[in-house]
Amino acid sequence: MPSGTQVGAGHHPLMLKLLLLPLRGLARLLLALLILFEEWGWEPLRRAMGWLASRLPLRWLERGLARLPPSAALVVLVLPSLLIIPLKIAALWLIAQGKAWLGLGLIVAAKLAGTALLAWLFHLIQPALMRLAWFARLYERWMAWKAELLAWVRASAAWRGARALRMAWRRRWRTGRG
Repeated sequence: MPSGTQVGAGHHPLMLKLLLLPLRGLARLLLALLILFEEWGWEPLRRAMGWLASRLPLRWLERGLARLPPSAALVVLVLPSLLIIPLKIAALWLIAQGKAWLGLGLIVAAKLAGTALLAWLFHLIQPALMRLAWFARLYERWMAWKAELLAWVRASAAWRGARALRMAWRRRWRTGRG
């Protein structure tokens, strides 16, 4: 054996790949669940926020947001994430104080409110953001990747089974009420 040659050298990357494979699947599943939540809530929450904005004197704000230049629209896009940071910190503090349910409730409420605000804002500023070439490219890639991930989830046996179960419950509900 030539000097400096180790037995098994070159096998570590393969072993590492094999060890990380289940983690990639788990990460993909968790990300898919997060995206499904966003997908489920995005449009209804956007409409709810739009309804709220129509009840409050915010039409002037909507018109102003729709006319923003791309750079200002980008700043506005980041605001909802920054606004909920103090709420998340407060939720963690509540959990540390032994008020786990209250902290968890605050996290869920902050997530719902943040998603509603972001969806409403994005709907208003998307045309301006799409004038940024790099943003438009990233958005297009994101949408393609998200569609692929959602197709993967929807093709899974678990998704098909849950969907069949939901349809059966709906049929049973309708026949039980009618």
